[in-house]
Amino acid sequence: MGAGVMKSGRGGGHRRRGSRGKAAVMSEINVTPFVDVMLVLLIIFMVAAPLLTVGVPLELPKTAAQAVATEQEEPLTISIQGDGAVSIQNSAVADGELIGKLRAIAAERTSDKLFLRADGSIPYERVVQVMGALNSGGFSNIVLVTDAGGPEFGGAGSAAPVDPGN
Repeated sequence: MGAGVMKSGRGGGHRRRGSRGKAAVMSEINVTPFVDVMLVLLIIFMVAAPLLTVGVPLELPKTAAQAVATEQEEPLTISIQGDGAVSIQNSAVADGELIGKLRAIAAERTSDKLFLRADGSIPYERVVQVMGALNSGGFSNIVLVTDAGGPEFGGAGSAAPVDPGN
């Protein structure tokens, strides 16, 4: 891998001292296979990266809000499913155990930020109940997670008023 044989002679080739007419070993690295492997790995990671955001499947509401800056640590995510069940990351939690488990997890983390994901089909009352429980449990840094591409109300990009019935 990377070693080749060069014949010396006339024609401008390199010659070693004392090796007339014998084959000399080239000790140059062949970079082409290395670049090929790196490009294949790059493509694999580009395809696999969107699949790494695993979570409870929800139908998030769409908004025109800007994205929150990402952090070094994986965000601690609370999900409220369409039937009202609550999950921490991917594991379901009873309402009475939510704050206790969150405190145990938050004690090992550097960030106090919680990401709250809620299915768009559940009543607003359920979302507010969970947010109130989180707030009374000492978690005040709560980020609501939504999908982009929702309606803009009176912004520079909105040409007509939005019908709330849509």
